[in-house]
Amino acid sequence: MHEQYQPREIEAAAQSLWDAQKSFEVREQPGKDTFYCLSMFPYPSGKLHMGHVRNYTIGDVIARYQRMQGRNVLQPMGWDAFGMPAENAAMKNQVAPAKWTYENIAYMKSQLKSLGLGIDWSREVTTCKPDYYRWEQWLFTRLFEKGVIYRKNGTVNWDPVDQTVLANEQVIDGRGWRSGALVEKREIPMYYFRITAYAEELLSSLDELTGWPEQVKTMQRNWIGKSFGADIVFDYDEASVGEAGQLKVYSTRPDTLMGATYVAVAAEHPLAQRAAANNPELQAFIAECKAGSVAEADMATMEKKGLPTGQFVVHPLTGALLPVFVANYVLWGYGEGAVMAVPAHDERDFEFAKKYDQPIKAVYGRLKPGTERQSDKSDDPADRSNDLEHVDPTVWKDWYADKDFVITIDGGKDFTAAFDAIVADLESAAHGARKTQFRLRDWGISRQRYWGCPIPIVHCDSCGDVPVPEDQLPVVLPEDVVPDGAGSPLAKMPEFYACSCPTCGKPAKRETDTMDTFVESSWYYARYASPTYEQGMVDPQAANHWLPVDQYIGGIEHAILHLLYARFFHKLMRDEGLVSSNEPFKNLLTQGMVVAETYYRTLENGGKDWFNPADVEVERDAKAKVIGAKLKSDGLPVEIGGTEKMSKSKNNGVDPQAMIDAYGADTCRLFMMFAAPPELSLEWSDAGVEGASRFLRRVWRLAQSHVSAGLPGALDTGSLSDAQKEIRRAIHLAIRQASQDVGQHHKFNTAIAQVMTLMNVLEKAKAESEQDRALLQEGLEAVALLLAPITPHISHALWEALGKDGLIIDAAWPAVDESALVQDTLTLVVQVNGKLRGEIQVPAAASREEVEATARANENVLRFTEGLAIRKVIVVPGKLVNIVAN
Repeated sequence: MHEQYQPREIEAAAQSLWDAQKSFEVREQPGKDTFYCLSMFPYPSGKLHMGHVRNYTIGDVIARYQRMQGRNVLQPMGWDAFGMPAENAAMKNQVAPAKWTYENIAYMKSQLKSLGLGIDWSREVTTCKPDYYRWEQWLFTRLFEKGVIYRKNGTVNWDPVDQTVLANEQVIDGRGWRSGALVEKREIPMYYFRITAYAEELLSSLDELTGWPEQVKTMQRNWIGKSFGADIVFDYDEASVGEAGQLKVYSTRPDTLMGATYVAVAAEHPLAQRAAANNPELQAFIAECKAGSVAEADMATMEKKGLPTGQFVVHPLTGALLPVFVANYVLWGYGEGAVMAVPAHDERDFEFAKKYDQPIKAVYGRLKPGTERQSDKSDDPADRSNDLEHVDPTVWKDWYADKDFVITIDGGKDFTAAFDAIVADLESAAHGARKTQFRLRDWGISRQRYWGCPIPIVHCDSCGDVPVPEDQLPVVLPEDVVPDGAGSPLAKMPEFYACSCPTCGKPAKRETDTMDTFVESSWYYARYASPTYEQGMVDPQAANHWLPVDQYIGGIEHAILHLLYARFFHKLMRDEGLVSSNEPFKNLLTQGMVVAETYYRTLENGGKDWFNPADVEVERDAKAKVIGAKLKSDGLPVEIGGTEKMSKSKNNGVDPQAMIDAYGADTCRLFMMFAAPPELSLEWSDAGVEGASRFLRRVWRLAQSHVSAGLPGALDTGSLSDAQKEIRRAIHLAIRQASQDVGQHHKFNTAIAQVMTLMNVLEKAKAESEQDRALLQEGLEAVALLLAPITPHISHALWEALGKDGLIIDAAWPAVDESALVQDTLTLVVQVNGKLRGEIQVPAAASREEVEATARANENVLRFTEGLAIRKVIVVPGKLVNIVAN
């Protein structure tokens, strides 16, 4: 054992041995408990960042711990390799996205290996390779034939320069994020997954996910958005519209129907189009609406604008004529593209009504103090008329959300009664019906991008949209293309799109849209179970052996879309007979971000020039409080911007590879696990990294000193002295607490703290007798085992140096010897009037009276109670004695 801790050599040797022995390659072993541990796979952006390091270290600690519990552990890794960043890099560097992607994968894989992760690399999947997306296309064709996937026109954000659809977050101030062009709303053919058909199950089965954070489940419930309401039908006023027809709206509050004073429709609605035919002002406004965002969030915050159409619809219960407006806050893609407006009870409608001078009619008022609820009184409206306090209708606040408010139009019904009465009236008039609806919309997956999975559809003038037959899959994406940013290159490549119809053989055109990359990440976890299987998407036997995933780890930012789509895909695969479980992930851990200090100077144009923390010298006062900072290169002050997520934009990132090269992977892993619990943000600290390095050097130094004197014989636990018993008790207390922290709570920071506390005991322990040294041997073995999931390389070397047979990765997690925790004597704190005055030793089985007598006889107690009368003695078993005297 080398005298000094040398992480580079130690880590290289351990990793080389694991690779040679294929230590982490696993196969199905019927009868042996399995544990599938999975971290969300990375996008091959070029290099790891600290968020990657934290995510994968957390997963690796859990996986290694479960292996030590005797389970057959699967921990795979792959690459989420399609997507826009590759296209953007390709355009910038004039290189094919495939080349850029594969080079990044090779480099990032070497970085991941340097962390010492216990990954089964034989199961590696890369989503941009045909052997992966072939099966995605296979499932697509099956679902298309069943109608679970369909094609229809959809309203999208269209960049007229880049000739592509933009996600809502790619539209900045109405312009494309890359081209800067004014974005248009455009209707184009899109393929959709019918996820709404699974909305009820996606919602209800959240209750089965007891191992998921409540925050994530709440976010998904809100996204799915189940609501109860009614469809309400308004007849066209034929005189103003010019034809018979009906306008349908969905409302969660039909009880407020009597307060509706106008209706608003989307720019694309037939009523809007009809009214605009001979109205240039309305045509211009509709064009403005179409140029706006299609994001619901933007709808909520934008200025509400509208124009009257000159058309009216008929209120279904009163017969009153309600004006029809075209409004920019109504989306055509949601529901029927129309809303009924109740300005007295909706903030958005109130804002619009005030702006355009529309009536505001309240239908809810407040019960006077002391009056009874509807259920306690007669239904006769006359009995209620004197109970109501009418509220100013110009105050739009949601009075009806308060149970002290009741509907006023008929003398006073509460919400439930009013809801039921209005719906009954609508149904009897054949102008409405009760309805349950979801906020969730079908998933549009078409992208006008090159670097994605080709959609396996052929367009034939005779046969329509024809799925590519299974024996012609995969539809291979050419990998030698360099996109120029002006639309999809595939649409300009006859060699790709020109084909024959699989049904009739006539000339046809292949679909040139590619799939949303969320599709690839929605089922990769299942492919890991049988990554080389060629007879289907997954091998059902292997998939059911490993699935569902026991522990999934990833960022909270994926709480909605990725996790929802993965759950949806799992149910699709279940219904295709590929898996037998209902949900993909039993337990979910959402790790916090890695944050670091930011420093900057304000530029003349108002912008900020950000400096990396490594280039800044922090100034502190005598109490170590930060009082300023200056740039090392010029000595001039910089502003302190506070701690933020590590990012390129704020230049506050730390290169993981540089840290690994400087300190070793184990130090980086130890710091990451010790600095904060997994679910909380971790603040980067150079001092913390130094501290982790010092601790590992302490462990190495104690082990080297012990080993250099020769390995001791077996420990005789029956002949230990009291001092030796205390040391052994500390060893097993650490084992017990660390077992709970790692195995039950994933509190790796407190588990490490237990090992540090144990090290303090072991460093002070005597090493004189053979028993002393055998006890130290047991303690060092415990340290190596407890650290093995967190710092696997140094633990590997320690285990070998301590003379243990086999590798530590094959060793069992240490067991607690309960007999070692039994104490013959207890040390109790003694207080006089609440102030510490000494300690006493008493037998563990001493009675309260014996403890009190020993405390009273203590020399310090006698000194501090001299001349005083002892009024009371408080004994807290196992902890302290407090003597109250005056």
